[in-house]
Amino acid sequence: MAHPRSCRCPSRPAVSIGFVVASFAIPTACLATGCRTNAPPREQADASGEASAGYPPYRVPAAAGDGWNVARAESVGLSIEKLGAMERAIRAGDFPKLTSVAIARQGKLVYEAYFGETDVATLHNTRSVTKTVTGMFLGVAIEKRLIAGVDTPITSFFPDKRPFSNPDPRKEKITLEDLLTMSSVLECNDWEDDSRGNEERMYVEKDWIKFTLDLPVRSPVPLVKDGGARADADDRAASIDAAERGARAEPREGGDAPHGRRFSYCTAGVGTLGGAIERAVKTPLADFAKSALFDPLGIEHASWRYSPLGLAFTGGGLGLRSRDLLKLAQLYLDGGMRKGARVVPESWVKRSVSPHARIDEKAEYGYLWWLRSFTASGKTWPAWFMSGNGGNKVVVVPDLRLVVVLTSVNYNAKGMHLVTDRLLQDHVLAAVAN
Repeated sequence: MAHPRSCRCPSRPAVSIGFVVASFAIPTACLATGCRTNAPPREQADASGEASAGYPPYRVPAAAGDGWNVARAESVGLSIEKLGAMERAIRAGDFPKLTSVAIARQGKLVYEAYFGETDVATLHNTRSVTKTVTGMFLGVAIEKRLIAGVDTPITSFFPDKRPFSNPDPRKEKITLEDLLTMSSVLECNDWEDDSRGNEERMYVEKDWIKFTLDLPVRSPVPLVKDGGARADADDRAASIDAAERGARAEPREGGDAPHGRRFSYCTAGVGTLGGAIERAVKTPLADFAKSALFDPLGIEHASWRYSPLGLAFTGGGLGLRSRDLLKLAQLYLDGGMRKGARVVPESWVKRSVSPHARIDEKAEYGYLWWLRSFTASGKTWPAWFMSGNGGNKVVVVPDLRLVVVLTSVNYNAKGMHLVTDRLLQDHVLAAVAN
């Protein structure tokens, strides 16, 4: 049975109601990169100041009336020569299956380029980037007093799913915050093939929420295995070398977990979190997302994946344009504000990008945000980012007032995140002149 990792065109057409919302029984569609019938790939402008290797010179991104102010890269301290070198490297195949790069600094869009069969209108399936966006919905729902807070037990939203299999008192204490921080006691780890809660086991079930709530709980003190974790799981390599060394965030027997939480990457938990939001707001999740977040940001097109029971899937597969992904990053860089209007509470933004769980020695986790530093030109810059299978990244570098979108269809490839880490460090950050 196909699922969100599959890249097959949908058997049924998308349904459009204001937004472009893909609606079909189980999330099977590849988004624009895999199923477009648009014109053949077109060449993009080279970013260098002068024509190079047959490509046009650097051009300022088009003002498209979508809310972005545009400017020349050098006006915000980015080297167009280094951006040009980046684009030439991409076109030479140094970064396989990359589909777009978009960069804004100081609130201005200064660079965008599209590769393969993509363009500015493409809705990119950035896989688990969806998870981070889900945290934004939750923050708005709590601000509107539709949900009491992050300490609310997840089981309280689903009385109709009882009785749960594998009953345990600890299951009743699992909170929304546990799911936000990938640290619930459920035996759910997408990085372990034999985990009872591995997402692959969920996709063959009809009721994904019931699947999650029926899971057993983890043992209080885990045994640490040596290697063997899948390098192709969603966000396996969120830190630059985690995918290659099979790092474990769980403490060894007798150790203490940093921040008091044991990190265990669980897509099923985030999908269930989306179900809780939908029940609390008493409206389809896709509609709430539109009114609470997308409309205030001027995001006009989105494509959702749906579970067999018709729930918009918050675990992955949301399709958005690169420019709109960049708006989400800019929103958090600006503390939840958009053009002078409050969209997400500032306190929620701060909590979301603060560490709540340790992934490994280089990376931590917030409220569905990845937290780590990147190094370029001898300097190290702390960053927050959304991350998805294929090496997809939506990055905020607060000290540089910089936001970056890197989209890719390099799904399930070994070292996929290392590819876009290298692009970010060796080219994008290296282009910052001041």
